[in-house]
Amino acid sequence: CEEISYALYPNDSTEKGRLLRLRQEYFFTSASMQDIIRKHKAKGLGIEELADTTALQLNDTHPVLAIPEFIRLTMAEGLSFEKAFVLAREVFAFTNHTILGEALERWDMKRVKKLLPEIAAILRRMQKRIEREFPDGRLYLIKDGTVHMANVAIYAGHKVNGVAALHTEILKENTFRDWYEAYPERFLNVTNGITPRRWLALCNPELASLITDTIGDGWQDRLERLSELASYADDAAFRARFKEIKHSKKAQLSEYIYKKEGVLLPPEFIFDIQAKRLHEYKRQLLNAFSILYYYFRIKEGKEPDFKPTAFIFGAKAAPGYYVAKAVIKFINCIADKVNNDPEVNDKLRVVFVTDYNVSYAEKIMCAADISEQISMAGMEASGTGNMKFMLNGTVTLGTMDGANVEICEEAGRENEYIFGATVEEVKEIKRN
Repeated sequence: CEEISYALYPNDSTEKGRLLRLRQEYFFTSASMQDIIRKHKAKGLGIEELADTTALQLNDTHPVLAIPEFIRLTMAEGLSFEKAFVLAREVFAFTNHTILGEALERWDMKRVKKLLPEIAAILRRMQKRIEREFPDGRLYLIKDGTVHMANVAIYAGHKVNGVAALHTEILKENTFRDWYEAYPERFLNVTNGITPRRWLALCNPELASLITDTIGDGWQDRLERLSELASYADDAAFRARFKEIKHSKKAQLSEYIYKKEGVLLPPEFIFDIQAKRLHEYKRQLLNAFSILYYYFRIKEGKEPDFKPTAFIFGAKAAPGYYVAKAVIKFINCIADKVNNDPEVNDKLRVVFVTDYNVSYAEKIMCAADISEQISMAGMEASGTGNMKFMLNGTVTLGTMDGANVEICEEAGRENEYIFGATVEEVKEIKRN
């Protein structure tokens, strides 16, 4: 048990790693299913009543083994396969978090059979069921010896949602088009969200106090009340206090980064921050190129009006994602170059924070002046960092992608710095 649960998301670039990940996914989902059924039975309820007491939301494809495991366990309680499948459909729903093909989990059926023979058998029965329902083969769970976990979740669940309005439309039009045509009533959008209790009240008590002093209490669980602040946008006292708070949060982050990273970032600098998972489509590399561009322009005396800026990166990369690791290395090389050049470091500094995590993010989100949200349009499912930055009074520099679209609608596009191709324009570029 300790070996299975020691490291979440182990490196799956090797056969040993892939088997460990499959073993891990089954371990956690099976434990959960068994616990749920045990508690249900302890109430004196029959197994066929499970849907009356239980709703299970599959958070992306990693826990989808819960479906065949649920069927296996309820069959062990006396249900037929068909009754167990129908019950599963009443209990399970699926949240999709990506349009990236490589992130939609697939498993080699030989590997599943080797490690989980009973689960493999149930998956095959599910495949035969869908073949009877859709004999043209357009919809499938298993194809060419591979089980597609997102398909399993859509077929054996009663709802599937995307996590931003734009993302959900892409799922319906492209990623799961055949499934949407077969089951249009199952698809809906539920835009991602964040908790203002953690991402404002807890991590930025100074700003939270200003909001409470201005509009009263109770906004923490009725966030729409923040719109009441709009009438104070031109209030000199409110703006002055807001600026003081932002400067104090920047000073706090600067002190923390200096202690942890050994890089001094003057709080008077603009804090331009990109904090999110390291991935090519999120374009940290584009941001890095822009820093190099400014670096050489400043060196050549071509940017005399450049406002002193600290570029801050926070990210983790999957253990087997070597391109992402190369980008991290590249950014750190840029930081080393820039921060040790006296000709530019009065105007430009760079830091890639180590061990980026929630605790670090709580300090970063409320200290940012600029939030970098620069994914290529159509690639980011939603994002939540964009929301955390915005909630702490940070303007967005970004593309019309993911939840940025809805943030713009709420905050006003005139209050954002939007650039780049739209989803439609990206499609046209790809066609040409």
